[in-house]
Amino acid sequence: MAKQSSRKRPQSSKWPHKISLGRVTVSVYRRKLPNKRYGYQVANYSTDKRRLDSYPTEDQALEAAHRLARQLSKWQVLAASLSNQDAAAYASAIQSLEPHNIPLPAAAATLAKCLETVDDLPTLLTAVKFYATRNKTITRKRVADVVDELLAVKEARQASLRYLQDLQSRLGRFATAFQKNCCDVTTAHVQGWLDRLKLSTQSYENYRRTVYTLFGFAVARGYAVDNPVKAVERVKVRPGEVAIYTPTEIRKLLASSSSDFLPCLGLGAFAGVRSAEIERLKWSDIRLADRIIVVGKDQAKTASRRTVPISENLALWLAPYAGQTGLIWKAGHHTLYDVQRKTANQAGLKWKKNALRHSYASYRFAQTTDAGRVAGELGNSVSTVHKHYRELVTPTEAKKWFNIKPTSTAANIISAAYAN
Repeated sequence: MAKQSSRKRPQSSKWPHKISLGRVTVSVYRRKLPNKRYGYQVANYSTDKRRLDSYPTEDQALEAAHRLARQLSKWQVLAASLSNQDAAAYASAIQSLEPHNIPLPAAAATLAKCLETVDDLPTLLTAVKFYATRNKTITRKRVADVVDELLAVKEARQASLRYLQDLQSRLGRFATAFQKNCCDVTTAHVQGWLDRLKLSTQSYENYRRTVYTLFGFAVARGYAVDNPVKAVERVKVRPGEVAIYTPTEIRKLLASSSSDFLPCLGLGAFAGVRSAEIERLKWSDIRLADRIIVVGKDQAKTASRRTVPISENLALWLAPYAGQTGLIWKAGHHTLYDVQRKTANQAGLKWKKNALRHSYASYRFAQTTDAGRVAGELGNSVSTVHKHYRELVTPTEAKKWFNIKPTSTAANIISAAYAN
């Protein structure tokens, strides 16, 4: 059997029924529905505007009307007992809500529900600001598409080929891992990805910096609300020991080198040109008559043009190649590194990464004692030269290094190789 309401029905059969409590009266209406049955509505003025709350049965409607009457009566009692201070606070609250056209009871009820979740007003305000920021109008664009757009912009702004290749490599790997929109990538996502790569501290920071660049670009163009990489953990990179070759070792490498690889060895050891720059250099950039090497901005790592002096011994190593055209190294990137290792093996040595450039910087600094001059030739900062290359070798060793010259036999062999 249906549960009977504890409230007495009104004695009168007239509609609407009136539920009175003190000075409060709540009306209950009966309406005929399209299905020929009756529905019941309670006139609710609790939010300063009349609304009709619907109920399926008369008992439920009467129960709701009694609850509403008690609530409104309690409010009237509280209003009658308001102090001047309370009345001023009420007026202030009404005034604050007026621009939003929200009645005070509705605002207070909504606020109370929110506080059940976040406990205090400062936290609630923070949550609202966070929601508003995360849901402002943005263009949803896939990570891979934003990477492509970034690369296109950098290329149009004439970034160096080395920098573009670095961006493409690292961000291509990131885009493969994140098949989603930029705005959906969080700090936790990026942090977890970097941790799973198990990188050295230097590589970790290199990846972090590159992904930070991507999201800075995304924010500026409205593809993301904020840069999630800002809060990603930073790691301290400890500089490793700078590896260099001794004069004896470079003699062995030069003696074991093939004729096509020997200019690359000379440019690295006696001019400090980076391997990636050597791959892009042409013979027209080697100006033997002027004793300079021109590293153009499209060839340099830093996208800035620089000139490097050709020392007396380097001029002798390069002389047999005078008149050559096209690229200095024609066999491609991967072949260059294969030849480097092969040459070192034939010389009975281990190929040391970046050691040719480090050697030049160290011996050149010892020779000139001018950090600014060496930095300009390297395309580095003065602080880098001081930090990595100061006092690694002596002036005597530097004199030996720049006095390494080809024998007449070696020069004849090279000339014969390029005469055919």
